[in-house]
Amino acid sequence: MIAAANFDVTAAVILFIVLLISNTVHEAAHALFAKLGGDLTAYKGGQVSLNPLPHIRREPFGMVLLPLITIVSSGGTMCLGYASAPIDPVWAFHHPKRAALVSAAGPLSNLVLAAIAFSVLQYVGRPESSEGDAVRRIAGVFLMLNLLLAVLNLFPLPPLDGSGVLGGLVKPVRVLYDNLARLPMFPIAVLVLVMYVMPTVINPIWNVVNGWLDYRLPYHFG
Repeated sequence: MIAAANFDVTAAVILFIVLLISNTVHEAAHALFAKLGGDLTAYKGGQVSLNPLPHIRREPFGMVLLPLITIVSSGGTMCLGYASAPIDPVWAFHHPKRAALVSAAGPLSNLVLAAIAFSVLQYVGRPESSEGDAVRRIAGVFLMLNLLLAVLNLFPLPPLDGSGVLGGLVKPVRVLYDNLARLPMFPIAVLVLVMYVMPTVINPIWNVVNGWLDYRLPYHFG
């Protein structure tokens, strides 16, 4: 889904590290807002932390193995991964609006990272010399990947964060999602559907954001 015009080993390493950091921040945001809302489940698991190790211990496949597999199998043009923060379902049932905020915290953290990366790219400016090339390269991946993670997770279908936001705010929708989540293979079907439609959704957004920069980044989705 993520492609660069010129792939190399350095690009693959940057992609993996940026995904690792971005997923860590995403899950730490979930865990922090859950703690602030009264659910200490993730906090007790050590996930209110920017240290990736607690998140890797919880999801070693999604945090490390899957990203490496997709990088190698795609020749460095794709990097997929996932993580999760445990939420007490009883707490979420009794505090649906707080649970909605917890769900929103992950994608919002990715938008913050994307905004920081965008600001860095604007500050560094056009690549007229070799100075700042490494910063531009890393910030570009941060911008691209975190924008993707934010949009992807805001899809309002379980198990994505958007469903937690909508379900926490609208009770009939929450009941519907609870019933759908019990269907065998439903989460996998949702992920396949989202991956199929994602380029159509993210490319117009990426083109707008990329157009705001002083120079266009050589990444695309498809």
